[in-house]
Parts: sequence; C-alpha cells; structure tokens
Amino acid sequence: MKYPKYHYKTEKLMQHYEFISEGPKGLIKKVVEYTKTGTENVYNLGFGDYDDQTNSINDLSVTNNGDSLKVLATVASTVYAFTEKYPKAWVLATGSTSVRTRLYRMGITNNLAEISEDFYIYGLDDNGIWVKFVIGEDYEAFLITRKDNK
Repeated sequence: MKYPKYHYKTEKLMQHYEFISEGPKGLIKKVVEYTKTGTENVYNLGFGDYDDQTNSINDLSVTNNGDSLKVLATVASTVYAFTEKYPKAWVLATGSTSVRTRLYRMGITNNLAEISEDFYIYGLDDNGIWVKFVIGEDYEAFLITRKDNK
C-alpha cells in the first residue's frame, strides 16, 4: 500500500508486531499477531490496541486517532513481512465486528491492483465458501497467500 506507515518492531519469529499510533488521542500502542489455526499453514491475523491491564490485544477498542489509513497500511506491511518469512502461509483476516470487516474489504478494494501483484485474495461468502475476491461483494472473512507460494 502506497500510504505512509508507522515503523514497527517485531521479534525473531516475526509473528508479533508492535507500533505506536500518533494522533489527537495521544500515543497508542498497536499490536498485530499471527497465530496458528487448526489448519496447516493458515495463520489468523489478530490486530488491535494493546491493553496494559490485561496484557493482551483489545480488538474492539475504537481509537479515533485520525490515522486509520496509516494504521491500516502498517498492518498490511506486516502481512508482507510475515509472508516473506513464511512464504507458504495463508493469512486469515476478519474484523472483530461487521464494521471492521467492511473496513478491511474497503482497504483491499482500494488497493486491489497493488495487492494482486503479490497475493491471491479470497473472500468467505455468505454460503461459507471461499471465492476469489471481487470488488463490490460482501465477505465475512479474507484469506490471502503469496503468489509465489509453491
């Protein structure tokens, strides 16, 4: 995505990423985590504000820090980094709410040409079937993998 991004830090396995959102609400720590699912090579993308009290990701918080495009671009950049380290990985992403899932769909739609250069993108339709991502369709989740995933 050709938008400004925050610098993030990660660990050796490149499954945990942290960055700081900067805006009118202050400095807010964001976390992106890739966790294994029950399916081989499929990882769930978890994202949200870091909650110091619970030492976990709060994927329901609404920050409204005025930097949503920059935050989304940063999350997308972690997908590139993660799949560079794990080229056979499939990344599963869905919003914690229908509004967030729609936001992800809009982000994919607005950047589809660029994303499609490197990734295959699928959407989970309302029949529970994975189909090739099509602009204008609603999906319950998204699944992406690198095109050089062989």
